[in-house]
Amino acid sequence: MDSLLPLSFLCFLALSISHHFRAASANPAAYPTIPGTNSVDCSIPGAAGGNPDHIPPRREVYDNGRIFDITHKYVPDMPVWDSKDGLGRHFLWLEKSIKNGSRSNNSAMKLGVHTGTHVDAPSHFYDNYLDAGFDVDSLDIEVLNGYALLVDVPRDTNITAEVMRSLSIPHGVRRVLFRTLNTDRRLMFKKEFDTTYVGFMEDGAKWLVENTDIKLVGVDYLSAAAYEHSVQSHLVFLESREIILVEGLKLDDIPEGICTLNCLPLRLVGSEASPIRCILIR
Repeated sequence: MDSLLPLSFLCFLALSISHHFRAASANPAAYPTIPGTNSVDCSIPGAAGGNPDHIPPRREVYDNGRIFDITHKYVPDMPVWDSKDGLGRHFLWLEKSIKNGSRSNNSAMKLGVHTGTHVDAPSHFYDNYLDAGFDVDSLDIEVLNGYALLVDVPRDTNITAEVMRSLSIPHGVRRVLFRTLNTDRRLMFKKEFDTTYVGFMEDGAKWLVENTDIKLVGVDYLSAAAYEHSVQSHLVFLESREIILVEGLKLDDIPEGICTLNCLPLRLVGSEASPIRCILIR
């Protein structure tokens, strides 16, 4: 017991000094520790050593395989549109740090609204819709939540009109998640943006709009539109303001078929997109 007293005393002394000189010692650039220092470790014993009682669970599947988190984690190597460098490690930082004398830890972040798993509003490709206020705060929450169909797209093609016909999606289905070669290639786990991802060609988007009841289109990379038809397919999808695009979904290891989809974007008034948290319940 006596051998623990010096460490306890040092922890108490370090905390007392840090609070007393908070204004002088604060370093808002620190994340998650004070750079260039060898601070006394006052953390929970065993946490750094991998004690399973002190390691937070990070799960993708819950309730014995009934609930799937289909949102990608925001990490430095997450791909970003037309970038080789990914999201980068500076998108999240600790503005205030307990280790630097603040009363609490307070993080801040800076990232594009089309980063990771996100939703597009009609104003993404229509400037007049942006002026009229058709932003993510105007999206129909009912469309973003409800029964959905997860389908596997043929792996050797973009989503064309022919592919859409071959999927034989029944009338009345309003939400469809399209799992493609993007999932097999794990493109959302690769830092460099890949222009060869699978997406909707213009004729595929038109076929969906004209021949189905689909109001939510979910895809497994950063864009519902194939790279070479990025503008054309988006224009087709968003023109009516009735179809919502949810992009960058994590669809690996989930059985095909009917499930319940729950998606909630941030209420970013004036924004044409928003990060979104989505889960599937089977």
